Amino acid sequence: MRSAAQLLVTAAAIAWLAACGRDEAAAPAPPPPAAAPAETPPPPPGLPPTAKLAKVEELRRDLAKQRSPADGGGRAWFTPGPRAHVVAQTPARLTIVYEAGPEGVAPGGSILLQTPKWWYWSEPQSRKPKAPGYVTASTRAAGVELALHDVVVPATNSFEVGGVAVEVRGRSLRAGERVEIVYGAGELLAVVDAFAERGEHLWLEVDGDGDGVRGLVVDSPVLDVEAGPPSQLVAILPTTAHVGDSVLLRLALLDKRGNWSTARDEVALEADDGLDVPPHAALRDGHVDVSVAVRGPGVMRIRAKAKSGYAAEANPLVVLPQTPRVLWGDLHGHSNLSDGSGSPEDYFRYARDVAGLDVSVLTDHDHVGRRMLDASPDLWKEIRDTVERFHAPGRFVTLLGFEWTSWIYGHRHVLYFGSDGEVISTADPAHETPQALWSALRGKRALTFTHHSAGGPIATDWSIPPDPELEPVAEIASVHGSSEAEDTPRKVYAPVAGNFVRDVLQRGYRLGFVGSGDTHDGHPGLAQLASSGSGGLAAILSEDLTREGVYAALRARRVYATNGPRIYLGATLAGAAMGSAVSAAANPSARLAVLAVGESGFDRIDVIRGVGVAISVPGERRLRVGFSQDLTDLHPGEAIYVRAVQADGGTAWSSPFFVE
Repeated sequence: MRSAAQLLVTAAAIAWLAACGRDEAAAPAPPPPAAAPAETPPPPPGLPPTAKLAKVEELRRDLAKQRSPADGGGRAWFTPGPRAHVVAQTPARLTIVYEAGPEGVAPGGSILLQTPKWWYWSEPQSRKPKAPGYVTASTRAAGVELALHDVVVPATNSFEVGGVAVEVRGRSLRAGERVEIVYGAGELLAVVDAFAERGEHLWLEVDGDGDGVRGLVVDSPVLDVEAGPPSQLVAILPTTAHVGDSVLLRLALLDKRGNWSTARDEVALEADDGLDVPPHAALRDGHVDVSVAVRGPGVMRIRAKAKSGYAAEANPLVVLPQTPRVLWGDLHGHSNLSDGSGSPEDYFRYARDVAGLDVSVLTDHDHVGRRMLDASPDLWKEIRDTVERFHAPGRFVTLLGFEWTSWIYGHRHVLYFGSDGEVISTADPAHETPQALWSALRGKRALTFTHHSAGGPIATDWSIPPDPELEPVAEIASVHGSSEAEDTPRKVYAPVAGNFVRDVLQRGYRLGFVGSGDTHDGHPGLAQLASSGSGGLAAILSEDLTREGVYAALRARRVYATNGPRIYLGATLAGAAMGSAVSAAANPSARLAVLAVGESGFDRIDVIRGVGVAISVPGERRLRVGFSQDLTDLHPGEAIYVRAVQADGGTAWSSPFFVE
């Protein structure tokens, strides 16, 4: 391991890069942000103004419902299945057989078919035979009649969309009797999930006694969704290396939604001087790792072109003395065990083999989904076992985590840095405040991070100070947008004035900055591919690719954030690394040194002091910008950080320096 002094950016390296920068044409402008949802009435006094009481009341009503033994009874499967296979975002006809359980389904009871709210499924409907998603139902049970009703789900429900309830009439549907439900029965069929995954359920719910309360059919039909035809090639390198190293170039074919294609192809490779690569590589199952020898210093890239015509240029590889090792992490995402797409195994395999991440965390919700993680020990065991199976210190670090989903105080994800940990649920009254969460984690090797903290879908209650031991950083960029400041690129939707992270730094909170995807589409590390350009990554500065090394870097705030691109950002103030404290008394004039290397040309590099931009250095569309400047009049309590903005809106934010 190199010393802490060797982790600092040197003025010599900055000058070298500034001298050899080159111009590049501006990238296309990012798409406009999604429209913000309609405003809701403010909560009553005593609760934070951002609280979503309707969500909380919905949760509590659901927990209070009394379900009969018949509710959720029975089992269901696809025929001629029992497991269906479909291609992402294509029309299909899916036939489901439901078999009643021991309690049967009473007259007035029903079987409900719904599809996930996201992923572009056709909404099930029984009114328009010539429209997509048309549903029919039939039974051979003599004396049983079926009536179909389209169901409108209340707007407060964040997981479901409308569906079709198949009501039982005449007599009871007895144990073992069956109902056949066809989804996509009309001429336009039904468009299925846009994202590839294995083991997705098309969940049914059953109201067995006719009282209007439904239970989940745990044994619901399962399908596998395959990627569509390839439409893009991605090429990913590490961001830093040293002369003499051997690094991996990861190449993968993806479809238009970023799904991992299994197509075969041949790729021609070309590298800048200083890198040795083979002239060709063969993609089997849509992916290959290529060994690259680092022969000389500089900032270098590799270009790849497939026989199919798809081309890609890898992110820049920075090979300079005394540059810190950058580990790329996505610390926040979801699988189909809560409200995401893909299995935990799919999630980590994509993170490692396609996105080329060094650190990956799956943070499924504590109490969101069809089967709740806080009430399903088997699901938590599946996650824990998968995390351990993929963990490979020195090559790929996985952490156990979950999302603490408070609709009053804001969402936080919880990361454990050992092999075990528990789900601490917001649905438990004993753990429904951040203070209670931190109390439960005290003494454990764990950290918490708030996210989308300035706005939608729920802002953070910053009146509660982050725990200095357990919450050293904040996630400021994800698929929801940026919570950095009012003037940030790709701002979070439905922002709350005064609730940005820059605002709360003025309260004296010491928070480093990370980004992460909050991916729900099974693409950790590449969230921006299917999210209109918005994503998030955590750059972790550590020579030690282990859980201990990642934990130490996060605790020290030795991290920076991006909204998706793999931008190299180095910054020191008075020789101190980002995230550090700097003494005003000892540094009446402190030298700020900055080095930024982008995937595309920079628009500008901003230096933020206090509430606004103090210095803005034009990027002039260069891929590399380096400068140093003396900062005067440092005063205790001041937070200073660097924001590097590419012309295409891709951005990196250093963790702040804290003046004391």
